[in-house]
Amino acid sequence: MKRPLLRLCRHVAVLVTALSVALAPAAAQSRSEKTSLPIVRDAEIEALVADYARPLLKAAGLSRSGIQIVLVNSPGFNAFVAGRRIFINTGAITATETPNQLIGIIAHEIGHLAGGHQQRLREQLERSQTIAIVAGLLGAGIAVAGASTGTGGAAQAGAGLISGGSAAAQRSLLSYQRGEESAADRTALTYLDRTGQSGKGLLETFSTLDRNNLFATARSNYLSSHPMPRERIVALEAAARESQHFGRTDPPALVERHNLARAKIAAYNGGMGDVRRLFARDPRGLPALYGDAIATQLAGSTSSALQKIDALIAARPNNPWFHEMRGETLMAAGQASKAAAAYAQAVKLDGTGSGILKAEVGQAIVSGGDRSQMPKAIELIRAGLQSDPANAPAYRFLAMAYGHLGEVGKAELATAEGYWHGGNIRQAQIFATRAQQKLKPGSPSWLQAQDILQTKPRS
Repeated sequence: MKRPLLRLCRHVAVLVTALSVALAPAAAQSRSEKTSLPIVRDAEIEALVADYARPLLKAAGLSRSGIQIVLVNSPGFNAFVAGRRIFINTGAITATETPNQLIGIIAHEIGHLAGGHQQRLREQLERSQTIAIVAGLLGAGIAVAGASTGTGGAAQAGAGLISGGSAAAQRSLLSYQRGEESAADRTALTYLDRTGQSGKGLLETFSTLDRNNLFATARSNYLSSHPMPRERIVALEAAARESQHFGRTDPPALVERHNLARAKIAAYNGGMGDVRRLFARDPRGLPALYGDAIATQLAGSTSSALQKIDALIAARPNNPWFHEMRGETLMAAGQASKAAAAYAQAVKLDGTGSGILKAEVGQAIVSGGDRSQMPKAIELIRAGLQSDPANAPAYRFLAMAYGHLGEVGKAELATAEGYWHGGNIRQAQIFATRAQQKLKPGSPSWLQAQDILQTKPRS
């Protein structure tokens, strides 16, 4: 009886992770990542995706629901929801050639959240597990009876009933989820229409999936947790074309931002080769040149990279992300003070209030090693963490800044904070204990360490 139930549990793990716009290959990949997702933190890409999601969340009535969008560093074409978070693979960004295509995917995932699909999926899982458990008990009973009487046929029938019950539960669950996927597709079109955007990108995404045969066509459709892409296109196309916004195209400035994000992802994950393949049709366009500059810096040619980035800044002097990349390149070249100035210019031009950018100014100052500048660095990093407390590298630099000032207790407290926000409660409490031994009892820092110590580790 245990084996069929284990198979069902493994299948359930895939389904929970795969409330997504993509299908079997990507869902399987997400299952392998679910215990340790390779999360990406990038101010530029996060700002772009947030701009895509903001009007859709408002249209869905979720703008005040604390929905968080998380970037996953994976080449698979996938997006999924979990809790109050929408996870988007970087591969989904690079694969979408227009903003509207990625916006359609985000609208689909918001449809899952607004529709309460996760809660209903949990209820359906409970029903499916009941089916499997009952079938397993009946099958085990027949098998035991057959074994005791020496009737091999009865034992085989019992085994068949066990596996049959598991299969029935699986089919029920998959059929249910296909219905939720179709509902999310329709809801996505509603949100796109309310925000004056076209549903064409969503259709184009399904056409790409169909053309690339990313769906497991060799398997029977009822064993798929999503409708086949061609079916989704047929079901949605008429409704999408009815919208007065169907023919609307993306603004050129937004297309450029989208392609700059794609170029950055390609450069970091695949280097110059991936950038050239992605922008083969426009190798001298700004996104291709941006990707080339990043890839050059990553290859260690910092002086050449600076020349390329300065050319980009001359073309778009008010682009904060070019200045941020200049700061990163100067850091790689060991010019921390100049890097801090470049990051500061990025903060000045940034309209999003990114905590990552604010902290980067302080981090560059810390790297410079000037002890007299450490209070300023601490102030800047703390300001960044106030708006973005999940910025793990910032805590390391904060600890270094306190270390330069000889404030070891606060350095260990900063390390504890980093572990705490990263979810590693056990390590957080180890450093909080060490911090308290060096901090004045009852002081604000000592009390902060006490708060960490009183957190109960998750089982």
